[in-house]
Amino acid sequence: MNPLFEKIFGDARMMREWLGHLIMYSMTTTLSCLRESYFTLGQGLLKMVGDVHGVRVAHDGIEEIRQAMLTMPAHPDIEPGLTRLKAAGFRLVTLTNSPANPGGQSPLEHAGLAPFFERQFTVETVRAYKPAPQVYHLVDQSLGVPPSACFMVACHVWDTVGAQSAGYTAGLITRPGNAPLPVPSLPQPNLVAPDLPKATGCHRRDRDHPELCDAATGQGWGDPWPSVHDRRRAIS
Repeated sequence: MNPLFEKIFGDARMMREWLGHLIMYSMTTTLSCLRESYFTLGQGLLKMVGDVHGVRVAHDGIEEIRQAMLTMPAHPDIEPGLTRLKAAGFRLVTLTNSPANPGGQSPLEHAGLAPFFERQFTVETVRAYKPAPQVYHLVDQSLGVPPSACFMVACHVWDTVGAQSAGYTAGLITRPGNAPLPVPSLPQPNLVAPDLPKATGCHRRDRDHPELCDAATGQGWGDPWPSVHDRRRAIS
């Protein structure tokens, strides 16, 4: 995505500004009891950010970014991490703010990751955006498991906070530009790691690398992952 924002705005960092607005305004629509699709919001916000910075965003640029959202490749660590989780017996599902793509492949299918997942959940089903509690409960209720059996893996703190507030445990992947939020009154991720394979190593209590797996609460060692002995457990 960064090269497209560099092309349109002359600054790749504009991608994170736009994404921040997209998250904020998706939450705004939910809290205001309104409804608009994620892609439509994203397109309108591109024009808004352009107006703020005095840049005219043409239709071609908007379409390029829409296509990029549908066809982004996976981070290289994702397939090894998912392979480990699948081999350990976890059920894997996804939960996304992005709508389905009835006219073509889903982003997961395009990235070659769809076979890892039992189901692909979208917020369109409940007509609300994360981190609204009903979005997370869509997953546990659909799978027939309690919230405590679900573990959300995300790279945004707002998503881990939302999942934990709904009764999940959660892990934060600290992609560039993301970090834990050090506010003790808020739920802290049960584990923090720089990529998915290192996060999956935490369920083996890999004491050789405690800095990668220690709970963000600083409360010492434990196994943050749900037990794999109950095959109803799920990771999203």
